[in-house]
This record gives sequence, structure tokens and C-alpha cells, in this order.
Amino acid sequence: MATKKSTGEFSFFNDVCQFFDHAAQFTNHDRGLLDQIKACNSVYRFRFPIRRANGKLEVIDAWRVEHSHHKSPTKGGIRYSDMVNEDEVMALAALMTYKCAIVNVPFGGAKGGICINPRDYSVPELETITRRYTVELVKKNFIGPAIDVPAPDYGTGEREMSWIADTYLTMNPGQLDALGSVTGKPLSLSGIDGRKAATGRGVAIAIRECVDVAEDMKSLGLTPGIEGKRIIVQGLGNVGYNTAKVLVEYGAVIVGVCEYDGALYNPDGLDVDAILEHRRNTGSVLGYRKASKEFTVPSEGLEQDCDILVPAALENQLTEENIRKIKAKIIAEGANGPTTPKAEEIFTQSGGIIIPDMYCNAGGVTVSYFEWLKNLSHVAFGRMDKRYEETANLNIVNMVEAVTGVTLTSEQRSVIVKGASELELVNSGLEDTMIRSYHEIRKIKMANPNIDTLRTAAFVGSIDKIATSYQNMGIWP
Repeated sequence: MATKKSTGEFSFFNDVCQFFDHAAQFTNHDRGLLDQIKACNSVYRFRFPIRRANGKLEVIDAWRVEHSHHKSPTKGGIRYSDMVNEDEVMALAALMTYKCAIVNVPFGGAKGGICINPRDYSVPELETITRRYTVELVKKNFIGPAIDVPAPDYGTGEREMSWIADTYLTMNPGQLDALGSVTGKPLSLSGIDGRKAATGRGVAIAIRECVDVAEDMKSLGLTPGIEGKRIIVQGLGNVGYNTAKVLVEYGAVIVGVCEYDGALYNPDGLDVDAILEHRRNTGSVLGYRKASKEFTVPSEGLEQDCDILVPAALENQLTEENIRKIKAKIIAEGANGPTTPKAEEIFTQSGGIIIPDMYCNAGGVTVSYFEWLKNLSHVAFGRMDKRYEETANLNIVNMVEAVTGVTLTSEQRSVIVKGASELELVNSGLEDTMIRSYHEIRKIKMANPNIDTLRTAAFVGSIDKIATSYQNMGIWP
């Protein structure tokens, strides 16, 4: 049975609190208010039995943590992993609170976890576990469109979110907004276009914004701009894969890929689609012929030459033991908590930049917010005004052609006239959010020479916003 890690061992939640305490010294809030912001408000730990396909009973350990209720509902993914424990879920819930504040999404932070390895269970067994977990949340009022809204995380996806939505609907007949009880659903179940790729796309936008600041790149000895930047990605799951794909669209070069079964490197670039196809055919990333180097110890792949490292797997990947071996000058945290406080201190003191997880991977919750709004409004984005926009744009084009005597080609007309699809609107909202948030964080850092990192600046900004919410609400009773 997974339990909270004992004293002296790695504690993810303690790391988050350590980052919080460091940033809190740059704010002017009452100590009691800071303690309220930092603490997890509700921690629900429970166990339930399932009957395996062989007829035997097995007891499953699970958690749901609601970290902050300064905004409602709370929001956070559900993780399926045999390494899940209470400490981890508490830490991830806390990060969700700060993450939502940073990108101005009006949710409190939450997180869930089930201590299983999904590979060890059949699809019917996973469905049973997911539905039973949802029932337990419903019984304790830990789920609902105005209460707590889960989403996918490590080990879960659209399939599990569909089971959760259906279970919630079944137990809440007639509730008009029931589909808003969970996000990350497939499009056929009122999901939103672009949600699956949103976290990775957000990571890519965050990297692009960072490297576009000439002043910061000069201090690293890099040229500004994403074009030609050499990148190593750890993890080719949903986040890592989509990060890599969008970065290539921007002109970057993926020189390294690290997975749980090994790592690949080629200074001339790697094709992530071809690597995934190779793994589907062989069961491993190893043996991919177009890699100039391969490593049976995956962590060695992190230590190869590159400009930017994107850890997009699990927490505690960059520690005091290996951070000095990292050759990247920028670390973009696609995963939650991949860098320990001591490792960050060493890396940043040597001149490196870390784009912190609580901002860098916030694309997922941003688009989950859009999905939640879609579920509450019961209409897809763009459905009401797409044709109106196209007609209005067509009238403008016709008028311009009549006045100027210039006739546009059919291709030019289609580009100008076209109304925005849901995917285009979602990606536009995501991009605007990530751009604004990065420069807000950087502005906080530049305004105070004592603020040492972007993470500290991000915490300062989020603490201020959350504190303002609590102060405006007051304490009652």
C-alpha cells in the first residue's frame, strides 16, 4: 500500500512548500493568510474493493485532495500510477492552485490519484475502478461542475474521463450541467477540440516566449528566437509528444528523446513520429536506426548536449545528484515537479533558466477551462458566429476589390474570408494566455532584483492573487 513518504525521504509536497515559503518573503501578507494559502483544505483518502477477472478481490487505494477553495470549483487531474501516494497528490493539488492563479483561470486547485499500474488491468477492470472511484467522490460531494472538476493526468485520458462523466450523469439524473463535472472528454461527449494537445502546445509556446527575449538569451550565450534551437524531450506521452511536434513547427530541432526503456540522441535531429512507430513495432525506442547514440539508462539521455531540456515525464527527475551533468541552458518543465529545490538552486546559480511547471504546463488547465465553459453554455465555440464572420469578411473583400479594381485569387479570398473554427479559437485563447502569463511573471522578476528565478516570481504573482481573493471574501463565520 502506498503511503506518504516518511521523514528524511523525498517529499514532493515539502518541495512545493519550500518554493512557496521562499517566494512568500517577497510579499506583504499576514503569516496566517499565507498559512491558509499553503495548506491543503481537504484530503480525502479512501479504499475500495474490486473483483478481478480471476474472481479474487483486490483493495484499491485512492485519494482526492482539494487544496484551495478561494475559487470554485476546484480543478485537477486524476493520476493512475502504482507510485501514487498522499504526499504526491497533495503537492500536485497545491501546484494546481498556483497554476490556475498564474494563468488567471478561476479555479481552486485539486488533484486525484489511484494507486494502480494501468498496464496490470484489463479494460473492463479499469472501467470498474474508474466508476467506483467516481461513486466514492459523488458520495462525499468531491465532484460536480460547481464543486470539483477532474481531468486527465498521468495514466488516464479521454476514455477514463468518459467513464467518469457517464457515472456522474447516472447518479445525477436531470442535472443540466452534469457534463461540466469533468474535462478532457472526447469531442463526441462534449469535449473541446484541441484539449488533448493543449498542455504540450502550451509548453512549446512558453519556450518560444522565453527564447524570444533577446536580453535573457544574451546572458545565456544564445541567439534569440526558437529557430534552430536544439531540444531534448523526456517522455513521449501526450505532453512530450505534442511539445516536440509544435516546437518542430516553430523551427526547433529535437536532438534527443528519453523514455522509460532508454534514450536516443542525434545532433542532426530526430523524428518523433518515426520513433513512436518504431516503438509500436518493436516494443522499445531502442534500436532506432537514425539515432547516432542510444542509452539503456534513460537518465543519460538528459545529460547530452542541447540548448533546451524538456522534462515531460514525472517529478524528481533533476536532483542535486545529476543537475551538474545537464548541458542545457534552459529547462522547460513540462512535467509537474521534475526539478528539486536544491537542483534548481545549483542550475540557476550557474546561469541557467528554468521555466517553472506551474506556468509551463498550464496549457491543459487553460483549455479545460474553455471546455468547462462550453459545457455550461451548451454550445460549441464558433457555432453561433462562424458563418456571420465569413459573410462579413466576404462583403469587405468584395468592397475592396470593387474600389481598388484588384481581383484576389480564390486561395487569397478563402484565407481572408474564413471564419474561425473551435480549434482555432481554442488555440488562440491558449496562446494569448501563455504569452500574457509569461511576460507577467518575467515583469515581477525584473521588478525586484532579490527575486532570483522565474519560479519565485510565478509564486509571488499567484500568492498575491490568491491572497486578494481571500481578503475580498473575508473570514466567515
